[in-house]
Amino acid sequence: MGETTSFISPDNYWVLWAILIGWAAVAIVLEQKYSWASKLSGAIIALVGAMLLSNTGVIPLESPVYDAVWTYVVPLAIPLLLFQSNVIKVWQESKRLLIIFLISTVGTVAGAIVAFLLLREFVPQANYIGAMLSGSYSGGGVNFAAMATRFDVPQDLVSSTVVADNLLMAVYFFVLILIPTVSFFKNKFGTPHMDENESNGKSDNHAASYWKSKDISLQDIALAIGTAFIIVAVSFSIAEFFASVIPEDSNILLSVLRGIIGDNYLMLTTLTLVLVASFPKYFENIAGSQEFGTFFIYIFFVVIGVPASVPLIIQNAPIILVFAAVIVLINMIISFGFGRLFKFNLEEIILSSNANIGGPTTAAAMAISRGWTKLVGPILIIGTLGYIIGNYIGTSLGVWFTSMM
Repeated sequence: MGETTSFISPDNYWVLWAILIGWAAVAIVLEQKYSWASKLSGAIIALVGAMLLSNTGVIPLESPVYDAVWTYVVPLAIPLLLFQSNVIKVWQESKRLLIIFLISTVGTVAGAIVAFLLLREFVPQANYIGAMLSGSYSGGGVNFAAMATRFDVPQDLVSSTVVADNLLMAVYFFVLILIPTVSFFKNKFGTPHMDENESNGKSDNHAASYWKSKDISLQDIALAIGTAFIIVAVSFSIAEFFASVIPEDSNILLSVLRGIIGDNYLMLTTLTLVLVASFPKYFENIAGSQEFGTFFIYIFFVVIGVPASVPLIIQNAPIILVFAAVIVLINMIISFGFGRLFKFNLEEIILSSNANIGGPTTAAAMAISRGWTKLVGPILIIGTLGYIIGNYIGTSLGVWFTSMM
């Protein structure tokens, strides 16, 4: 990709942090103050605002500041959001989500095969693109990076595919967040979580109703942030230890084990839920953890919108965008089609498709932004399993596609 310039330099860290955190704050305020913003959702406001700033050249497409959000802010948000989770209820909800998530994954596989067969004559390295995107759209960006490394994909192709992936992902999240507001979908699918919000008086502005003022002490802030840092540090250390002990090129059984106990986010989610179940009173008494976690997720939504560069897509990767769009479209058709057939709820279908395309963190963020708080823990658990599934799907399809080139 060609070099791009921006009004604000990538190493102007304080200004970029101010924009990320400031715009996340603006999105939350708008969402809770105005009914139009609540219907649109603060998540979309955060994402679209960042897209506008990056596409108009105000902020750079890449910066260590954005990397810091992925490295530190997102991991801290996960335990904070799970502090109030009841593991028994989480498991009850997860069984349904697991089924629709796997159905959505079938949609990704079918989409990747169709996209490859349709476009391989026009894309010289369609096998690599298919491997990266099928892995990514089965569980998130972690799988994308793994497939790029697994097949030793040229850096220019990786960069072009990343840009196409980011733009399409941002657009699809926008679509998924708007779907619950469309009467057609509300009439065709069950919507128990939205109905519950309405029955609790949250129909006009569920965000403002849910996030009403609470008593939070300095001790709550200290325990919430301090505990989250400790859990992340311990979880990542344990996962990194197992990942280093178990060889990456082991047999299938060890590879699966490595993928489970050697994955940072899966270990983080598991350890947090175990601790919450073991010491329920401690975590229940920490006020403000959901507020902190949600604010961190909104910062994450701003960062998601930054790399979605329309000019770079037009310049470097229009055909790759079409390739990715075919996968996402078929994923959506199969997810909603079979979801309707098997009577899954609209909220479950949306979050499962989201977890496939973007990973557990984006799905959890969407659940929070729409007020579906009972599904936050379950979709985090199911979404992290996608990290494992995605690696096998991407590898299998990549090898198969390569054999047909």
